[in-house]
Amino acid sequence: MSTKKKIGILGASGYTGADAVRLLARHPHVEIAALTANTHAGKAMDEVFSHFFMLDLPRLMEWEKVDWTKLDAVFCGLPHGTTQEIIAAVLKVNPKIKILDMSADFRLRDMETYAKWYGHEHRAASLQGEAVYGLTEFYREKITSARLVACPGCYPTAALLGLVPLARAKLIDADDIIIDAKSGVTGAGRGLKQNTLFSEAGEGLSPYSVGTHRHAPEIEQEIGGAAGSAVTVNFTPHLIPMSRGELCTSYVKLKGATPDDLRTALEEAYRDEPFVYVAKKGLLPQTQNVRGSNYVQVNVFADRIKDRAIVISTLDNLVKGSAGQAIQNMNLMLGFPETTGLEQIALFP
Repeated sequence: MSTKKKIGILGASGYTGADAVRLLARHPHVEIAALTANTHAGKAMDEVFSHFFMLDLPRLMEWEKVDWTKLDAVFCGLPHGTTQEIIAAVLKVNPKIKILDMSADFRLRDMETYAKWYGHEHRAASLQGEAVYGLTEFYREKITSARLVACPGCYPTAALLGLVPLARAKLIDADDIIIDAKSGVTGAGRGLKQNTLFSEAGEGLSPYSVGTHRHAPEIEQEIGGAAGSAVTVNFTPHLIPMSRGELCTSYVKLKGATPDDLRTALEEAYRDEPFVYVAKKGLLPQTQNVRGSNYVQVNVFADRIKDRAIVISTLDNLVKGSAGQAIQNMNLMLGFPETTGLEQIALFP
């Protein structure tokens, strides 16, 4: 009799859902027992993603038809706004199930901030109070005992891993942070959009949501918490013509510190972390160093401008920036070793 935990994935036809399938398919302690995608209900998974041709997976179905009482955990890869009511319905049927939400619906603790940035009132406010922000390196203890984990967005994960230890140690001015971020096209989702067509996105670099990106308040929430006061960051995302990967270049003002002090603070913060690596001095983090893996590479460089430094961090937006981090959190919630199923080396070239 199998002792594997039974896992479901809501929104399995999206990129984050598919990467969760890819990683969980070889996880030794879980079984993928349910996959949902209402628009593709009835199809085999390899009809939607042909690279799963060798896997024996359940057929896609409508989420309403899943027997949630038989699952131990569920990953939610649905768009923001649709997630709240579905998660509330799942928890009503099975209050003991573990939820790994990869949407933005439970990341912001302040409901007014959520309504401002997402355009509507939160539809499951009663659950928001118990949601734990799922940046594993900073909230490990709370995640371990949580029922609902709000896994961070890819941009916040990359930016916060480079900046939070510095803000917490008061080494940088938290009111003077500029984040220049670039993400692969999968960050825009799998839906048909003009700006992500090959002819539109290829051979070019495009900024978007300038001054209005919804990840900004998420970044501000966590940096502000580390600094001990409310902050506003300058955050600009860009779409870069590659499938996956993300790189954040953050410009910071020093507070009585040197760039080497910042590197030391990061080394101390991540000394025992399995997935976050401070690169050797002078080594530039690059997206190709982490592609397809759950690893993060970060480093600090002196700016030419006095009393300023540059923090560069990189990750795979679909793995540590989404599905991989969710699995890292699942491992904690279900009592498995944290790194289980996630130690793949980056795919290079």
